Amino acid sequence: MSAEAAKHARQLLLKEYRGVLSTHSKAMPGFPFGSAVPYCLNEAGWPLILISRIAQHTKNLQADPRCSLLVAERGADDVQATGRLTLLAEAVLVTDEAAVMAAAERYYRYFPESSDYHSVHDFDFWTLQPVRWRYIGGFGAIHWLDHVALANPFAGLQGGERGMLEHMNKDHAAAIAHYVQQAALPATAEACMVGIDSEGFHLRIGHAIHWLAFPHGCTSPGAVRQALVAMARR
Repeated sequence: MSAEAAKHARQLLLKEYRGVLSTHSKAMPGFPFGSAVPYCLNEAGWPLILISRIAQHTKNLQADPRCSLLVAERGADDVQATGRLTLLAEAVLVTDEAAVMAAAERYYRYFPESSDYHSVHDFDFWTLQPVRWRYIGGFGAIHWLDHVALANPFAGLQGGERGMLEHMNKDHAAAIAHYVQQAALPATAEACMVGIDSEGFHLRIGHAIHWLAFPHGCTSPGAVRQALVAMARR
């Protein structure tokens, strides 16, 4: 049951791309401080955020890196009956130059508009290193989980995620459009594939991010190709 709950929790984390970051208030000691933040997942499967150095939540994290990220299923009519996930984490500032470049390359795929204010203002990348997870899959489906995150086997791999994304966006726009239609996603703008992991892929449509699951798990680029072809032929 815990493995199944962890899978559902991870899929919720993948499907959403924004949550509520709660930090320990520096200005009001003893009180939690909540902020809405967008995120994507790094190569380890941990949330990656980009926040301003002058923001209150950044000052809070600098004083105490313990935090939580609440992610809830979007568009829910009854929030009590739908999935929500709370990640208890230690926030870690990304400082290594190579790691910053890798974080930027990944994050800007999901949120390209953020590259402008990142270059003008003082923003930094932080990763939320998991400590424990609390997943509620609906009424009565409550779980404490120690292992939810799953490393992306294609991140940083030569001919891996980045190469597959470039190939799909350049040569298979029709297939991507078919995935959008097949999943009944809003076709308000041209879809762009921005992320691939072992369990599915992310599409960016306008400012919105959508994750679609593969028919089965994929452990190699060849398996990803077969899964994408199968989905295109449905």
